[in-house]
Amino acid sequence: MATYTAILFENTGMTMNKTIFSRYMFRLSVILACNTAINVAAAASFTGSSVPGGVAVVDLGVSSEPKPQARYGSKNIMVIAQDGHWKGLVGLSLKTLPGDYIVSYQTEKDKGINKEVTIRVEPKSYPEQRINVKQKKYVSPNEEQLARIKKEKKHMGELFKTWRDTDVSVDMSWPVDGPLSSPFGLRRFFNDQPRNPHSGIDIAAPKGTDIVLPVDGQVIDTGDYYFNGKTVFVDHGQGMISMFNHMSKITVKPGDKLKRGDKIGEIGKTGRVTGPHLHWSLSLNEVRVDPMLFLPEQKKK
Repeated sequence: MATYTAILFENTGMTMNKTIFSRYMFRLSVILACNTAINVAAAASFTGSSVPGGVAVVDLGVSSEPKPQARYGSKNIMVIAQDGHWKGLVGLSLKTLPGDYIVSYQTEKDKGINKEVTIRVEPKSYPEQRINVKQKKYVSPNEEQLARIKKEKKHMGELFKTWRDTDVSVDMSWPVDGPLSSPFGLRRFFNDQPRNPHSGIDIAAPKGTDIVLPVDGQVIDTGDYYFNGKTVFVDHGQGMISMFNHMSKITVKPGDKLKRGDKIGEIGKTGRVTGPHLHWSLSLNEVRVDPMLFLPEQKKK
């Protein structure tokens, strides 16, 4: 927490001359600048993890220069100021193979000229998870249900494409007070049938527990989805989108601008679940990445 020093002027009935006032203002500006520097230095730098399902961090030059624009393939990527440099954050799909990949960028100084930087993706294997789902409709949907699932998948894909060019914080907090029940990336089997990998994290908590926003953002969609149940989508800016699933109650609406810590709903067990919990997916440049990379370590209770 910042420590600010206040300079108080007593009302003595005397008029302060310009020289004294200027000195006080200079001292105040120095104190505030020092406090700001301390806060910046104390903030942990985001380092990412260059593996499938991770986030690669690339250096795009000093932040004293105008902010560059960067792309990974055909997608814009997030650019933030960190440690005196512009850093590009590249979301890596779980399907990304180990190897070298190119990030291209342009600076204001060299407009029209593409520069390139290479990222190396290291291999990572994720464990299996086998789940017994009692409701057959969530394992073997009928044609009508499959049509609904297809429609919802297309709609969600459009939401994940949302891009809002704004300042972004990557300093996040836990959205729910509860233990991590399923980590990111698990290779899943429902009733012994292979399904897509787990593209988020699950946090267990009793039904009705408050769910709060991990970082500032704007609600772009709410709804009741086939697999996901009651769901909220939040745009945090620069292609970072959160999806919160399986709620019992939604307390926000599209268009709401929220701050970190604001309530968005309550824990439930709607959709395809085996018990009450929050599923949180985090998307960067339209691929799901591990939210744990952005979170502080949980305190042991």
